Amino acid sequence: MKLYLNFIALNLKSQMQYKASFFLSVLGQFITAFTMFFGLNFIFLRVNAVDEFTYQQVLLCFAVVMTAFSLGEMFGGGLAVFPRMLGNGEFDRALVRPRNIILQILMPNMDFTRIGLLIQAVIVLCYAIPISGIEWTWKKVLTLCMMILCGSALFFGLFLFKAACSFFTVESLEFMNIFTYGARQFGRYPFSVYGKGILKFLTFVIPLALFQYYPLLYLLGKEQSPFFMFLPVTALLFLIPSYVFFRFGLSRYKSTGS
Repeated sequence: MKLYLNFIALNLKSQMQYKASFFLSVLGQFITAFTMFFGLNFIFLRVNAVDEFTYQQVLLCFAVVMTAFSLGEMFGGGLAVFPRMLGNGEFDRALVRPRNIILQILMPNMDFTRIGLLIQAVIVLCYAIPISGIEWTWKKVLTLCMMILCGSALFFGLFLFKAACSFFTVESLEFMNIFTYGARQFGRYPFSVYGKGILKFLTFVIPLALFQYYPLLYLLGKEQSPFFMFLPVTALLFLIPSYVFFRFGLSRYKSTGS
């Protein structure tokens, strides 16, 4: 673990070599993220509710998704460089080292400028919680924490799955961004607003609804069953096929010879 922490420290130092550029990038991430927040406000200037969800309730949903995504991207976003590592032969060096392959990819490639997105998400979350109208109990606080943590793990799994596809294509598959960056966009609203077909897909195939929609119903008192409280944990099962697919791709890997 000390080796991986050294990787992180070296990566942070390299990004901080140009401090003005680093902090401007953080500021840019922070400001850009607010465009989605303002977009949400503009929508509710025209309507009172979306699929029976009020502005305050949708804002809480938005804040949870943004916080989960920003955490997942901060750790899993480094997998975006994986196709480049395959193409230039850098991945071959990682294979001969007696260390975990995934951590060797992640630790040196963490993008710390993404903290701007995380700060914005936390600010909106702190604003949304008291105005949501929810009577907070320890069960609902636990549910909220599980939504964020399990959601970030699910987004990490999606980044890992996307990286695993590069074993077979070498180049990155941009359509996979629909389930990562795209999920951040349309996750601003409870997934039920997109129709029953989309909701089923996001429940049983890409289980984004398990950490966003169903536990939100429990928080808002629309569902009373504790089953909805623990649904975010079941979303973690997606990590299993993501990891298995990555290992399968690794077993079929052939060097590009670069």
